[in-house]
Amino acid sequence: MSGDGIGIASHTSWCPGCGNFGILRAEKAALDGLGLKARDVLLVSGIGQAAKTPHYVAANGLCGLHGRALANATGAKLANHALTVLVHTGDGDCLAEGGNHFLHAVRRNVDLTCIIHMNQVYGLTQGQAAPTSDPGFVTRTQPHGVISARANALTLALAASGTFVARGFTGNEEHLSGLIRKAIEHRGFSVIEVLQPCVSMNHVNTFAWYKERVYDVTAAPGTDPADRSAAFAKALEWGDRIPIGVLYREERPCFEDLVPVLRGGPLVRQPALQPEVLEALVDELC
Repeated sequence: MSGDGIGIASHTSWCPGCGNFGILRAEKAALDGLGLKARDVLLVSGIGQAAKTPHYVAANGLCGLHGRALANATGAKLANHALTVLVHTGDGDCLAEGGNHFLHAVRRNVDLTCIIHMNQVYGLTQGQAAPTSDPGFVTRTQPHGVISARANALTLALAASGTFVARGFTGNEEHLSGLIRKAIEHRGFSVIEVLQPCVSMNHVNTFAWYKERVYDVTAAPGTDPADRSAAFAKALEWGDRIPIGVLYREERPCFEDLVPVLRGGPLVRQPALQPEVLEALVDELC
């Protein structure tokens, strides 16, 4: 790792036209705009098409188990909280397999940026319904249509006391890049749900479908990103109108600020415990 600027790969395994390309470009623009170096950035992911993102960025990367990206990212951030840590996770990876990790990562308010690639389908494994699929959505494994209610990442984040809750759209990369930059600058856990159409497995929620519906919430009269109740109302909007932008933002001490041992700097830069100290701790705990 040279420590120079952030680069992205020219070749990927994503389908032509995949919404992930917009996320990749928007993220690069945000990181470049903040002047971050590759050595100071860590991208963490689980399993899925979204999880391939760290493979295509010239920065530190950590790919773990399905649904466990936030657990790995939390450990990495606490070991070295000087790192800028971004998590790339699909809506299935995050809200199905990783649902429990998501709720508690939000609640703890660790200083991470969680980018949820939301295409309402499992793209890597050939198109099963995701937790975010709309009722009635027909797939190979749900031939009569989805019968469960749609999971809403933004209302879940707000209910778990999230401090930065936003939504972007890959059809507007400049806007999305600005959201990613704001999320990184925010001290605490930042959630960005990105509407990222799957051109191969979801022919309902397409780029055109979203473009007809999305609007920038910051342009709405009377918008107050400090009003949690109003943010809930906006997060529940879905169908004919879908808001994008920062729905809610709150300043609150992040997890790292409240852990005494981290006040001495990142754990990776602190002196290692001497063997006799470790032995004394083990004896005390046992």
